[in-house]
Amino acid sequence: MIDRLPRLLLHAEGAAVAAAAIAVYLYADYPWWLLVALALVPDLSMLGYLAGVRVGAVAYDAVHTYALPVVLATAGLIAHSELAIQLGLIWITHIGVDRALGYGLKYPTDFKDTHLQHV
Repeated sequence: MIDRLPRLLLHAEGAAVAAAAIAVYLYADYPWWLLVALALVPDLSMLGYLAGVRVGAVAYDAVHTYALPVVLATAGLIAHSELAIQLGLIWITHIGVDRALGYGLKYPTDFKDTHLQHV
């Protein structure tokens, strides 16, 4: 159990982040249909794999790290842009759900090699 604890904590962390982003999204009374409609858009980054494993991993990882959506949501908050906040929260939700399910950032060796596990 101890040897699996870091992975379990990363899954729990993803679930908590996704739940928090959804809670904030719904609390702000943003349209639920937009959340549903755009929830899988970040996975379009997998198209990078058509150019090879290295390009695919970079494209996927760039879109599946919390850095960009956190910056987007924060900029939206500062600029009073509801759309930027909504898109940031949806994007954060996607990443959190991915982490909760065990999908992690990709290594350039193979799509199934992630920082969480070998899928």
